[in-house]
Amino acid sequence: MQAMHVKIFLFLLSFLAGGWPSVGWAQPASLTDRVQRADSLFRQGQWPEAALLYESAMAAGQPATDPMLLKLARAYEKQGDVAKVLYFLQVYFKRHPDEAVLRKMNDIARLNSLAGYETSDLNYFYLFYRQYGVYLLLLLLLLGAYVFSVLLIKTIRQESTSNRLKTLILAYLVVLLIFVNLPEGYESGITNASAVLLRTEPSAAAPVALTLGRGNKVNILSSTDIWWRVFYNNRLYYVRKDRLWII
Repeated sequence: MQAMHVKIFLFLLSFLAGGWPSVGWAQPASLTDRVQRADSLFRQGQWPEAALLYESAMAAGQPATDPMLLKLARAYEKQGDVAKVLYFLQVYFKRHPDEAVLRKMNDIARLNSLAGYETSDLNYFYLFYRQYGVYLLLLLLLLGAYVFSVLLIKTIRQESTSNRLKTLILAYLVVLLIFVNLPEGYESGITNASAVLLRTEPSAAAPVALTLGRGNKVNILSSTDIWWRVFYNNRLYYVRKDRLWII
């Protein structure tokens, strides 16, 4: 009889632990529902709530679409969070290089005394490369096909090749090699705290060379343990990884 009581007790315990009906219990909303709810809040002008839902959906695995990035930038602009505005615009710009977006980021940064967004020659080269890189590569390949066709014809006819032509071919190969190996874009980060310390070495005991406020942008070169090696204002520094939003 005692064994029967034990079996009944174990059955009831397992039923309560894992077999309780789910009816009446609130289930977490799907990511799609969360984004749709955020869209509704955005249309109503409820900026903080919309931004919170968008970011929670992204953190849960929802891919950040282009409209979501622009809405997040707009929502944080309405809240006066300049750093978040620049972050989401920068992510959008990385996907779709556009001069208007580049200028907008530069204007916002200049008005708020933030550095790293200047419209330099490097920015414009990157913009040009992302927009027309495929066409330039095709042009180089067609030019190469023409040059090597000429060389093949000269070889078949047993004609000599001038040193000037050989030099031009070598220069062409070097340019093609550099162009093919250009990165899609250098990695950057935006400071996410009010006082981000830039140090001379990757150590908490290293001297602090510079302190940046929230929203400044730095270029990331490499990483060492918990540190990013960054390039800022023409100098190299080290900053903790948790102090940057990676673009």
